[in-house]
Amino acid sequence: MTLPADRTEDPSIEDPHVLTAVVEDEKPRPVTRRSPWGALILRLHFYAGVFIAPFLAVAALTGLAYVFSPQLDSIVYRDELHVDPQGRTALPVAQQIAAARAAHPEGDVAQVIPGSTAEDTTQVTLNVPELTDDRQRTVYVDPYTAEVRGELTTWAGYTPVRTWLDDTHRNLQLGDWGRWYSETAASWLWVVVLGGLFLWWQQLRRRTRDSRGFLRRALTPDLAARTGVRRTRSWHAALGVWLAVGLLFLSATGLTWSRWAGGNFGEVLTALNSNSPEVSTSLEASGSTAATGHEGHGMSEAPAPVSDEAQSLDRVDEVIAAANGAGLNDAVRLTPPAAEGEGWLVVEKDRSIPVHFDKAVVDPSTSEVVSVSRFADWPFLAQVTSIGIAAHMGLLFGLANQLLLAGLAVGLLCVIVWGYRMWWQRRPTGKRFALGSAPKPGAWRAVPPVQLLFAAAIAAAVGWFMPVLGVTLIAFLVVDAAVGLARNQRKGAGTVSSASR
Repeated sequence: MTLPADRTEDPSIEDPHVLTAVVEDEKPRPVTRRSPWGALILRLHFYAGVFIAPFLAVAALTGLAYVFSPQLDSIVYRDELHVDPQGRTALPVAQQIAAARAAHPEGDVAQVIPGSTAEDTTQVTLNVPELTDDRQRTVYVDPYTAEVRGELTTWAGYTPVRTWLDDTHRNLQLGDWGRWYSETAASWLWVVVLGGLFLWWQQLRRRTRDSRGFLRRALTPDLAARTGVRRTRSWHAALGVWLAVGLLFLSATGLTWSRWAGGNFGEVLTALNSNSPEVSTSLEASGSTAATGHEGHGMSEAPAPVSDEAQSLDRVDEVIAAANGAGLNDAVRLTPPAAEGEGWLVVEKDRSIPVHFDKAVVDPSTSEVVSVSRFADWPFLAQVTSIGIAAHMGLLFGLANQLLLAGLAVGLLCVIVWGYRMWWQRRPTGKRFALGSAPKPGAWRAVPPVQLLFAAAIAAAVGWFMPVLGVTLIAFLVVDAAVGLARNQRKGAGTVSSASR
């Protein structure tokens, strides 16, 4: 009988689905007891790899495209986004807004974003009645000449190209239904990573005698192995170890804004009083906030009401100067008062290291800062969440952040390809289009009942917190049970047929 190539490479393999490593010498090693969880986790890792890997691959590809959207924006929308300063002095922001309003009198001013660098245009975003789905019209103004360079339909400040790439990564352009895909990928990514690490650790622990050899085998592929599943597995596992921390980070940060798990995470933050603080633009509320410990910079006892939009916009340069005086840097986003008795909201948007996310409310009639929310005073979990999301989006420390994310995406795609290759290499010989079989069923019977019940309780709790993970896990169990039942029925029918003959 001819065995498949992956079995003939190492005749000591007892179970073809147990991970193996190259034995460098034949010296006896102390026998290491196998964990009863190994076979069960291997089966889960196999099914998750086969059925969840396509979701992960799509997320990696769309994320890879999105992460370089700032560079793509600079190419596609160069005329709108950038100008040549040529040593010129920028005009007052109020004059730039007036130029934008003269060219586009429709709608109301929603936000103003002065250029963060000398090469950036000023963005004046308008709420226009005919635009739907949270879309806005953004007018781009040359800060040195007040010339309107163009206008685009934007979402949350994103250009059309970036909006399309963001929607594709989040929901495949399918709206709320499409968010199931991204949440499935984020929910299972950490399970696949931790399961793979456990299996690789189990294998190397049985085959390695010293810590130096263990570390070397864990981090480097087995180049001495002949072509076959063992060599493929060594590349799959070694690269997975290198990527593990980054992939776990992407899973955690991706879940924070997912539809179901993200909602539960938000409730946890609320219960722990760890949400990022909301800043009220009400001048009365801002005054009380400043009195309770935030840095106030004075406010009149009876602030003059804003008579119209023009009066408020005319003093925007004084608002910026007041915010700068309160410690907010030049990379800011300004939201004008929405009604009488409200102030300008000035928010820092500098995600470089160290990040600047401070917020200030400025009285439009006196141009005085009435309250400040410091990022340093945010709850720790709110700080970590904000920084983590910025890093997930590739915005935290520039090009280095983007290249790191790109490396994780490409690495994940390689791991997925090698995983499917192993599945293909395990196919029965003589059958050209057959696939490798799944690990042996019934592995749960080897687990002590108390441990199994404890694990089931944890799985139920995690499944409640991450409903998409829970639902898909139940689906896996149902499919696995149905396949096992069908296999047993076929075996039973074959036995009866043989007995009758």
